[in-house]
Amino acid sequence: MTPLAVVLAQSQQTAPAVGATQLVVAALLGIAVIVLLITWLHVHPFLALIAGAAVLGIVGGLGPEKTIKSFTNGVGSTVGSVGVLIALGAMIGGLLRDTGGADRVVEAVTRRVGPRGMPWALAGVAALIGIPLFFEVGVVLLVPVVVLVAARTRSSVIRIGIPALAGLSVLHGLVPPHPGPLVAIDALKADLGLTLLFGLIVAIPTVIVAGPLFGRLASRWVPLSPPSQGEAAAVAGNAGGTRDDGERSGPGGPTGTGAGRVAAAERTGRQVRVGAAVAVMLTPVVLMLIRAIAEVTLPDGNPVRSALEVIGEPIVALLVGVVVAMLALGVPSGMSRRGLTDSVGGALPAIAGILLIVAAGGGFKQTLVDAGLGTLIGQWAAAASLSPLILGWLVAVAIRVATGSATVATITAAGIVAPLAAGLSQATVALLALAVGAGSLFFSHVNDAGFWLVKEYFGLTVGQTIKSWSVMETIISVVGLLLVLLVSVFV
Repeated sequence: MTPLAVVLAQSQQTAPAVGATQLVVAALLGIAVIVLLITWLHVHPFLALIAGAAVLGIVGGLGPEKTIKSFTNGVGSTVGSVGVLIALGAMIGGLLRDTGGADRVVEAVTRRVGPRGMPWALAGVAALIGIPLFFEVGVVLLVPVVVLVAARTRSSVIRIGIPALAGLSVLHGLVPPHPGPLVAIDALKADLGLTLLFGLIVAIPTVIVAGPLFGRLASRWVPLSPPSQGEAAAVAGNAGGTRDDGERSGPGGPTGTGAGRVAAAERTGRQVRVGAAVAVMLTPVVLMLIRAIAEVTLPDGNPVRSALEVIGEPIVALLVGVVVAMLALGVPSGMSRRGLTDSVGGALPAIAGILLIVAAGGGFKQTLVDAGLGTLIGQWAAAASLSPLILGWLVAVAIRVATGSATVATITAAGIVAPLAAGLSQATVALLALAVGAGSLFFSHVNDAGFWLVKEYFGLTVGQTIKSWSVMETIISVVGLLLVLLVSVFV
C-alpha cells in the first residue's frame, strides 16, 4: 500500500472538526478561491491550490498547524506515489518524439488509408500515440499531419482534426500513465491493472463516438474551406513553435525545443522501424494488462503470478518501457549515449509544472479528507442512495467547468469521494476512478488552456472552437460515464 493510500485509509473514520454547514461552507470557499484565482486573476494553479487549501483548512476547523501538516503530507505522498510514474512516462514520450518514432507511426498509417477512412485512421493513431504522450505533445505531432491530409484530400480540417483530438483527449483523461488517472487511482486505492483494462474498454467506443462520428457533424457546424498546400506547409513548419503553458503540458515539451532538439540533431538520418515504435508505445500497457489478467486467472501464491505482478507493477512496467525505447528507438536512430541522455533528461523539465499542480492538488485533497468532508459526503451519498459513480462524475464536472483544469478536477473529486471507495469492490473502485476522469473532461471552454491551444492551432474563432472542441469534450465526458455505468452492470 502506497503512503497516500495509508493516509487515505487512516482518514476514512475522520470525523468533521466542525458542523456540517460550516464544513460545506469551508469547502465551497476553498474551491471558490481556487476558481477566482485561476480564472479571474490568472494565478498559476499551483499557487491557487495552496491558497484554497489554506482557506479550507482554517475555515473548516483544522487550524493553521494542522492545515499545513495536512497539506504537506498530501503533497509528499502524492509526489512519492505518482511523480515517478509521470517522469518515466515523460521519458518514453521524449524518446518517441526525438527519434521520430511517433512520426513514423503517423506516416505509415496515413500512407495506407484513403480519404474516407482518414478520420478513423487519425483517431486510431491519436489514441495509440496518446498512450505514452501527454496532450500537448500529441497535438504538436498531429497538427501538421491533420492540416496536410486536409489539404491533400480537400477535406474539412474539422472532420480530420476532431477524431485526432478525441483520441488524444480520451486517453489523457481515462488511461494511465497520464497524471489525472494515476492520481485518481492512487487516491481511491484502485487497482491500476483493472482501471487500465476498463479504461481501454471505455476509451475505444468513446473515441469512435466523439471522434469520427461527431467529426462528420461538427464539420457541418463549422464549415471551413480546406487549406491550400502552401498554407498546410506553413502550419507544418511552424507547428513546433507553439507553446502551451496550461496544465496539459506534455512530457517532452513542444517538438523541436530544448534538449530534444539536440538529441534529434545527433541522428544520422536512419529511420526507426514502425513496429519498434508501436512496440515501445504498447510495452508498459501490455505489461500492466498481463499483471491484471494474472491476478484474475491465477491463484494467489502461484510463482508465475508473483513474477507477472512484479513485472506489471506500474513503476517496473514504465521503467522497462524506457529501456525498450532506448534500445529499440534510440540506438537504431543513430543517437549516441550522450544523445540518449539528453533526450531522456530533456523530457523532465517540461513536466515540472504539471508535477507541481498534481502535488498541490494532492495537498488540497488531503486537506479535504482531514477536515472530514469526504466522510460527510459519503454519509450524504449513502442516505440519498446516490451511485458513487454518478457522484464522482458530478463533482468532477462541477470543478472542471469552474476551474478549466482537468487535473485539478480529477484530484479534488477523487479526494471528495475517496471514503465511498472503502466499501466497494475492486472493479467498482476502478470504475469510480474512470467516472471521475470522464467528469474532468466535461465542456472545455475559455478558462482551459487546451481550449486556446486547439483554437490557435486550427485557426478557429472562439465560437467555432466551442461548437467543435468544447462539444467534443462534453460528448467524451457523457459517453464515458454511460459506458462506465454499463460496464458496472456486468462486474
